[in-house]
Amino acid sequence: MMDIMEAMQKRHSVRAYEEKPLSAEHRTALLEKIAELNEESGLHIQLVTDEPKAFSSLLAHYGSFSGVTNYVAMVGEKSEKTDELCGYYGEKLVLFAQQIGLNTCWVKSTYKKVPEAFEICKGEELVIVISIGYGKNQGKPHKSKSAEAVAKDYGTAPEWFRKGVDAALIAPTAVNQQKFSFVSDGNKVKAKAGIGPCRSIDLGIVKYHFELGAGKENFTWA
Repeated sequence: MMDIMEAMQKRHSVRAYEEKPLSAEHRTALLEKIAELNEESGLHIQLVTDEPKAFSSLLAHYGSFSGVTNYVAMVGEKSEKTDELCGYYGEKLVLFAQQIGLNTCWVKSTYKKVPEAFEICKGEELVIVISIGYGKNQGKPHKSKSAEAVAKDYGTAPEWFRKGVDAALIAPTAVNQQKFSFVSDGNKVKAKAGIGPCRSIDLGIVKYHFELGAGKENFTWA
């Protein structure tokens, strides 16, 4: 299986997919990973397969999606913490998918909700979905801000901090806005979300990337 650091470098958003079902091997691997993440996070993440309705609408066409019949529903209890949790644990699943040879794309609004395709229990909500499958291409790298634009002390910070920021800069964010920032104080790091759509989801995503780049053994979150 592809190393997770390699997966982080190679993973890009993919919107066009081959119209074929997930293999039994890939489906089993995803379900096992989702069960692990649900246990760890308390979320209600669900894999939806062979369901073409959500991405056959005009919204999906507007978003340039095609061939999407498989996706992940990021569901969790209604809470201030849930968006960030969905970003953090959803990105864990996204990079795992890349490791096993699948492609993905975070999708907030350009799809149609199909209530019968997944379960939302009392007190829960659907936060976001992730398209998943066999991409017709591998996507393209996004344009990135400079490291100093998201971490003012980047130039004088320890190497582990710089590696964390570098990893965060290749993380997917809504409309590629990269509205986040990091500040270090010794071995403590504060991550802050900017103003914009999906700000808390994005924060969860970039925090997971930062952890991968910096090494969790080198710091604690402030």
